[in-house]
Amino acid sequence: MTFRQLSARYLEPGSIWLMVLGIVFLCQPWSRFLHVYGLSVTLVGLVGFSIFSKIKPLPDDDQERA
Repeated sequence: MTFRQLSARYLEPGSIWLMVLGIVFLCQPWSRFLHVYGLSVTLVGLVGFSIFSKIKPLPDDDQERA
């Protein structure tokens, strides 16, 4: 598996989930620790998504011939 495939399959969706978790951390009222680091988690997810969404896998040879 190449880095481009790894990025499209795992890193980009992982960054999306990290942003969602950061928003949940900010909105939950039970843990002060999660609330304090919620913005940092959201920003890390946002930066990761900005980077990994620009790295697309190369098209397969089968798709090019069709």
